[in-house]
Amino acid sequence: MRFNLIGPFEIVADDGSVHLPTTPKVCQTLALLLSRPGELVPVDSLIRELWGDCPPRSAPATVQTYVHQARRVLNEHRLASRGSQPLITRPPGYVLEVDPEDVDITVFERLVTGARAALEDDRPEAAAHDLGAALSLWRGPVLSNVPAGKVLEGRIVYLTELRIRALELRIEAEDRLGRLREVIPELRALVHDYPLNEWFHGRLICALHRAGRRAEALEAYQALYRILDTELGLEPSLELRRLHAELLHTGGSGAGPAVSERRDGRPAVAPLWMASFAV
Repeated sequence: MRFNLIGPFEIVADDGSVHLPTTPKVCQTLALLLSRPGELVPVDSLIRELWGDCPPRSAPATVQTYVHQARRVLNEHRLASRGSQPLITRPPGYVLEVDPEDVDITVFERLVTGARAALEDDRPEAAAHDLGAALSLWRGPVLSNVPAGKVLEGRIVYLTELRIRALELRIEAEDRLGRLREVIPELRALVHDYPLNEWFHGRLICALHRAGRRAEALEAYQALYRILDTELGLEPSLELRRLHAELLHTGGSGAGPAVSERRDGRPAVAPLWMASFAV
């Protein structure tokens, strides 16, 4: 049994069949409990999620009704075995005791955390593997078919930001593996999807420069300049302006930024890029 919250909310049975409660409030209740598997979710959090700042007087009793219906959904899909019930009442709220590895958002968080640690330990291959697995879980906007209240909205924002961080870390891992040139198509897509993210723009400019595509790198900088000027009335960051100056003063060979040698003998990118855009 698996629970997918990244994209449309789904309950996937062991036989592969997909199920979804039909009542929106029951969906919200289950989604909030699944966003914190094994943790106590107070009744107050459920009330705030379901009705915001203006709950009806009957809210506590109605929450009990939705929890009862959620239990019935879990029972129907054989989550309750041998008389056990995973959705437990534990004052002042409820706990949904399921394996965190059966919930896609907790798997996503674990993989991103592990990848970050792998990069810190200079294990980019392991980081790239974990980040690829994490990003493959992304089937679309979190809980795209569930009406999210104030509590779930906060969780959705967090996971959306964590996905951007995972994308940044994966680009960094590919860079350390000497494969930055191979991700140029992905970087072009990322600057399209996140036009105000200067980090993605900077990586694209650097990747094009290293690939000997100096004119395209300059065009990419000018595109960023226009976006920031039009949308925010700002210039690119100081680091990106320095990179632009480096592009303008690079010789016609198109060989990309200067390469120095690390103490371990492996090539390293010139200090300007590393200082400006390190993850």
